[in-house]
Amino acid sequence: MTRWLFLVLITLPITAGAIVIRDDVDDAAYRIDAAAFPALADMPGEGHGALIAPQWVVTAAHAVPMEGMGSEIVINGKAYLVERVFLHPGYKRMPDALGQEALASGNASKIHAFLAHSDDIALIKLALPVADVASLRLYRGSEELARVATLVGKGATGNGAIGQNRNDPHRTMLRRADNAITGGNDRYLWYRFDRGPHGVPLEGVLGSGDSGGPLMIRDSDGWELVGLGSWITAVPEHALEAGFYGQVVHNVRISRYVEWIDSVMASQKDAGVGLEAEVGSRVRSSHDMDVQVGK
Repeated sequence: MTRWLFLVLITLPITAGAIVIRDDVDDAAYRIDAAAFPALADMPGEGHGALIAPQWVVTAAHAVPMEGMGSEIVINGKAYLVERVFLHPGYKRMPDALGQEALASGNASKIHAFLAHSDDIALIKLALPVADVASLRLYRGSEELARVATLVGKGATGNGAIGQNRNDPHRTMLRRADNAITGGNDRYLWYRFDRGPHGVPLEGVLGSGDSGGPLMIRDSDGWELVGLGSWITAVPEHALEAGFYGQVVHNVRISRYVEWIDSVMASQKDAGVGLEAEVGSRVRSSHDMDVQVGK
């Protein structure tokens, strides 16, 4: 596995995700029924995405199933075959050498600099539409900052005092948590894991197992997707460990990419399966996954 976007000290690189909770709130308060967010998409093994149209899932590019087309994504308890994957043309695969250097030196600053300039987003077209789940709306505004957002995930857990449980499996039960969005730029939104009175009642952050998991806000019409879990900057005393108070989680900023998302889905609708002339050239990725690069 070469998914370095959520770098943790334990042995080899793993992906971002799961819910790490407050140490002064019982875990039962964070657990929710598996059917509470039916638009949550489970990637094979670990990793998440969100259903945004009957035949479309959006996720972090680094969380795309390694098997690519022909793999299965589970939505609301049902498995759907992947027909095609579209990586954003600005996505950059992080060289393994950067991860190895960080593990050797204990300094992840070069990784952070690399990730900050990558467009970590992908679209997955399903072979068949999802008929029994309402799609998440995309947030199309620019006022995400200071909003309290909700994240969901099924991966490993832990709490802010002791960090993520290192031995937890990366696919467990569904949890939700809230956090206040504290910053953003053109690619990412971020929030900080705060303790005690400085945090919201169900404060929590991503851990290991659910890269690409949705970050959502709610209005009178329901949930809107504002971000996708991507990578973290950890606190100095736990430079390569996840889940401690003070860490900052970076989420792909959906509002930046709505035009790209719309154009890929519209081109597929107009051109059927012959998308090469409309969207871009077909390439073969390093893990032999059939990918098309969008505009």
